Amino acid sequence: MMAERAVAIARDWLGTPYQHQASVKGAGADCLGLLRGIWRALYGCEPEIVPAYTPDWSEPARAEMLWAGAARHLVALPGRVPEGPGEVLLFRMRAGSVAKHLGISARVDGESSKTGASFIHSYTGHGVIESPLSFPWQRRIVARFHFPEGA
Repeated sequence: MMAERAVAIARDWLGTPYQHQASVKGAGADCLGLLRGIWRALYGCEPEIVPAYTPDWSEPARAEMLWAGAARHLVALPGRVPEGPGEVLLFRMRAGSVAKHLGISARVDGESSKTGASFIHSYTGHGVIESPLSFPWQRRIVARFHFPEGA
């Protein structure tokens, strides 16, 4: 199934250093670069040519560029609470700002009473890590998507 493959691919990127605009497993990736790497492993190509972007993700212009890109290539899911592994999560880092962080759900509540929900993302200063999907992260989720079958 696509979702399980996506999580396995994401876990293979764990430990990749954070590098703005990069998408090379083991060498460097930002959050979009991680998702691009997962896409390439699933489908064999880039989803689209990504123009240069700044870390502020067009906040001054108030343009939801990352959200629009996700909507072009992924299948939107209703609600904001992850229901299964392999969902692409879009985060708004501050109230009122544009959505500018991505991750992939790795575990959801109920899968393991000892570990709880988690997601995999590339985070400034940490690289590609699996983090608890704690309440502070959950409240920042603004959209969920899944990878299309056979894109």
